[in-house]
Amino acid sequence: MNKIPFTPEGIEKIKKELEYLIKVERRNVVKAIEEARVHGDISENAEYEAAKERQAYIEGRIQELSGILAKAEIIPALTKVPDKIQFGVKVKLLNLDTDEIITYRIVGPYEADPANGSISIYSPLARSLIGKEIGNEIQVNTPSGIKNFEILDIEI
Repeated sequence: MNKIPFTPEGIEKIKKELEYLIKVERRNVVKAIEEARVHGDISENAEYEAAKERQAYIEGRIQELSGILAKAEIIPALTKVPDKIQFGVKVKLLNLDTDEIITYRIVGPYEADPANGSISIYSPLARSLIGKEIGNEIQVNTPSGIKNFEILDIEI
């Protein structure tokens, strides 16, 4: 079974979503189904169909999150800035093609949100960064073409 890396914060987010789905959403959808049944013939009841679809989504998401948690491997938070880039660090990069400075945190695949500054450990950029040091230049083959970066800083 392949383990899925998570930061401590990322695993907490998954646990909270699962708990919310089980304790709140599951109960709400059961009530919605019961209320829709009260309205009569369920074969032509749009409220009933919508509630059943919502129930299927919630149960599927609960199973998905449970499976993710079963495979989760929590990577402890770093206590000091490492010399080389690794999982969990923030990296400040200079795009050598555009002179734009960007910062990304390297996280697990279920935590990644590039628009908000976090990239998956499995992304082409993160894979190119792992093990590199401040001052190194890297070339990354991305879906939008080859990009060149210089590593400016590593933070925790």
